[in-house]
Amino acid sequence: MKRISILLLILCTCFASVAWGQQSTSQVCTGWREFHRPNMARWNPCEKVLNVHNVGSLSKKWSYAIGGYAVYSSPAVANGVVYVGSLDGNIYALKASTGAMLWSYTTGKAIYWSSPAVANGVVYIGSGDGNVYALNAKTGVKLWSFATAAQAWSSPTVANGVVYVGCWTSVCALKASTGTMLWSYTIGGSVTSSPAVANGMVYVSSLDDNVYALDASTGALLWSYATGGVVDFSSPAIANGVVYVGSEDGNVYALNAVTGAKLWSYTTGYWVLSSPAVADGVVYVGSLDLNVYALNATTGTPLWSYTTVNEVDSSPAVANGVLFVGSEDANVYALNARTGALLWGYLTGTSVESSPAVANGMVYVGSNDGNVYAFGLP
Repeated sequence: MKRISILLLILCTCFASVAWGQQSTSQVCTGWREFHRPNMARWNPCEKVLNVHNVGSLSKKWSYAIGGYAVYSSPAVANGVVYVGSLDGNIYALKASTGAMLWSYTTGKAIYWSSPAVANGVVYIGSGDGNVYALNAKTGVKLWSFATAAQAWSSPTVANGVVYVGCWTSVCALKASTGTMLWSYTIGGSVTSSPAVANGMVYVSSLDDNVYALDASTGALLWSYATGGVVDFSSPAIANGVVYVGSEDGNVYALNAVTGAKLWSYTTGYWVLSSPAVADGVVYVGSLDLNVYALNATTGTPLWSYTTVNEVDSSPAVANGVLFVGSEDANVYALNARTGALLWGYLTGTSVESSPAVANGMVYVGSNDGNVYAFGLP
């Protein structure tokens, strides 16, 4: 069983009052620049094109074949370019409107589950060769690389000029402009998830069964919470002062972001490798029990579930009332975020462990059939 743990720049300047961490602030709509924004909520509040009424008309606009290698990495999109990693060891920059390749950069080994992060004209990504890379977003030229202790499977998160990333058995904070290490915190197990950053704190899950909260400036431990199993590729999502994360004990957890105290947990039928999406008071997450779940964000009460034909380790993306997610049954699904009703689906060549990215009327996702797909309205 394979495990996984991102588009277009919105052309108009739009603002939405949304909760990032514990407070509501006005945010400029800037596309889907990493596994999601630093808080990892995987919700695009600025999407105005796709909705529950027209998403059924989505069709494939293009696909780009990456040499027969699976694409676990999730696309990121900025300034009209789609960035994605591949098991062939390359990171690709594709024109978002056509899928034409603009450039590629070869790392030393396969890029597994690390998804690109794009900030200030730089693309950051980890590789199986044990390095985190910073590349010029326009040209693909390497700006710097940082050697971790082993394979860099974590997806970088960029906030306030700092790159936060799992460095195998530690969390590293790197200066975004130079790659200089600012601090590291050693953890008892590997870090394969993407760190979440909110309100001066970094949240990360680990294979030692724990969720950690660290001071974003110093790396000092603030709290840790032990789940009942490995916390693998499920990246914590932060919304309204709560940390949401999945565990291989089959539970989705809601923890107080300041103290780490458990607020609630919900038990699915099997491992939760999917990262939660949080939107409009609802937590959405996939499970290896074949289901996608919608849970009340305050209480954990189940609102609905949708059953696919195979495991769901892809992480949902929510935009304008629609949830998009992949499944190992080879489909990409669009579900009504309020009811769970199926609105649209597309069958790729094999399992979809990559997580969709959504903005400005387009959906981008990778498939293990070796393609990156782009879907849009006619």
